[in-house]
Order: sequence, then structure tokens, then C-alpha cells
Amino acid sequence: MNVEAFLADARAEIDRVAPRAAYELLQAGGLLVDIRPHANRLAEGEVPGSLVIERLVLEWRLDPQGAHRVPQVQPDTRVVVMCNEGYASSLAARDLKRIGLRHATDLIGGFRGWVGAGLPSRPGGSPAIT
Repeated sequence: MNVEAFLADARAEIDRVAPRAAYELLQAGGLLVDIRPHANRLAEGEVPGSLVIERLVLEWRLDPQGAHRVPQVQPDTRVVVMCNEGYASSLAARDLKRIGLRHATDLIGGFRGWVGAGLPSRPGGSPAIT
């Protein structure tokens, strides 16, 4: 299997959301989780109100039954995963669904799609939850 087929398989398991829909989910109490590395957040900015959890520890911090999860996460929490352009986030969202976050999805176009849609951003560099 090549990476394109791997990505297509992951996306078949999630209902991806466009930037405006992700913004509405965030406003309604959902979580937008930024998995981008610090260098990307520093260079391009961040979304106000997003939760910064780099990919390395994502499943441990968002496992709804896990001992190391962040307190905002329950099995029914709406979580939108965001990367730079919407590729790595698809794989991450699929993995989150598999560990019990049934409403996990990802942001179509990633952070760059968010900014391109004219949605709020701010200078980046916030520390990630470790």
C-alpha cells in the first residue's frame, strides 16, 4: 500500500470538516487540536482557543479512558485535529476514533485552509501539552 492509499483509507473512516464548520464546532464547545510542530506554529501562527498537542503524545492526551488524558476530553467530545494542510491530521483523527473518540475528525486544508478562509489566528509559539 502506498501513502496515498493509506491516506484514503484513513479518510474513509472520518467525516472531515471545512474551516468554517470547524470554527462553528469550536464556538459550540468542541476542541480544535493543533498537532503541528513548534517551528510551524512559531512561523505561521496559531488558532486562538486551540489545544496544542504535538503528534508525538496525541493518543495519550486524548484517549477518553486514559490516565494521561487532558481533562477536556470525554468519549463524546467533538475533536477536530489540525495540521499544516490536512494530511497528517487525517491519519491522526482516524487513530483517535479507533481509541474511542467517536467524534474525532480533521480540518480540511489544515491551518493554511483556516487562515485562507479568513478565520481568526494569532502569532504562534505556544508551548505544547506534553
